[in-house]
Amino acid sequence: MKFDAVYYEPDSLSYPLGQKLKDDFGDLPWIPIQSHNSIKEMQEKPNAEFGHMKRNLIIGIRKTHKYVENHKVSDYLVPYTSSGCTAMCLYCYLVCNYNKCAYLRLFVNREQMLDRILKRARTSEQPLTFEIGSNSDLVLENTITGNLQYTISRFALEGAGKLTFPTKFHMVDPILDLDHREKVIFRMSVNPQSVISRIELGTSSLAQRIEAVNRMCDHGYPCGLLIAPVILTENWRELYTGLLEELEAGLTERMKKQMFLEVILMTYSYVHRAINSEAFPNAPDLYDSGMMTGRGRGRYCYRNEARADAELFLRAEINRILGPVPILYIS
Repeated sequence: MKFDAVYYEPDSLSYPLGQKLKDDFGDLPWIPIQSHNSIKEMQEKPNAEFGHMKRNLIIGIRKTHKYVENHKVSDYLVPYTSSGCTAMCLYCYLVCNYNKCAYLRLFVNREQMLDRILKRARTSEQPLTFEIGSNSDLVLENTITGNLQYTISRFALEGAGKLTFPTKFHMVDPILDLDHREKVIFRMSVNPQSVISRIELGTSSLAQRIEAVNRMCDHGYPCGLLIAPVILTENWRELYTGLLEELEAGLTERMKKQMFLEVILMTYSYVHRAINSEAFPNAPDLYDSGMMTGRGRGRYCYRNEARADAELFLRAEINRILGPVPILYIS
């Protein structure tokens, strides 16, 4: 990844990862900041600058470690080594939280964060699964930090329970041969290629994603797929039938036998509309007043009848094309 500048908390340089990043990106301007959470220069930029803001790297120390109960694939959503992303998916839920400041932030205190997970796992009476990738894409982040090698290797030796993370990227080579001991659940997010090309800007292609999840499965990782988010465009039935047919043709038999599915329908927001209309004026408008309704705090979701129709169709098509693969939920 190429960046224009690095904004950093000076104390981050006292950590080994902070020093590594200083060495790796030493040829860029380094701009000191008081807090990664509040960069006035960024907050005041117009929405049209969203894409350019993504070309800045923010480095800090994560101070908030609140675990959020989940009860889907994981027991807890855990703040981990990054938030935000360099990709520009037009529906990204992180935009709801960070507005136009959804750029990539790296947190250098990974030892402290993993220590907390290990302690929480050891004190639990039941095995727990921790979702460590809900605020960013760890496969993308890993190309800069190597945090997945650190995390998987150490958790495999010391951890109880499991870790999990989703991704839209294919760069899995560094973690294929790790001794993961099946303690890491790898989940690949998929969408029709036309959706990836027009809406999931800056992410890996569908073919690359399928190849990556096949390879992870071949190396013993438990693997699943997220069909997410399902976007109910005018020809969505044809698009998602085509996606399922590509998965049937492209996934290995080993992957198809052991995988599970998650299906998530798109949630959109007023903030997305404002940013996308100014930063990506030629992009498709994902808001559909006829199919969407308010969901609180400026967010939109598909109306109940549209959601019910989509769920009925997708369950039938998944069963017809992929067979009785477990569907953990459709939300």
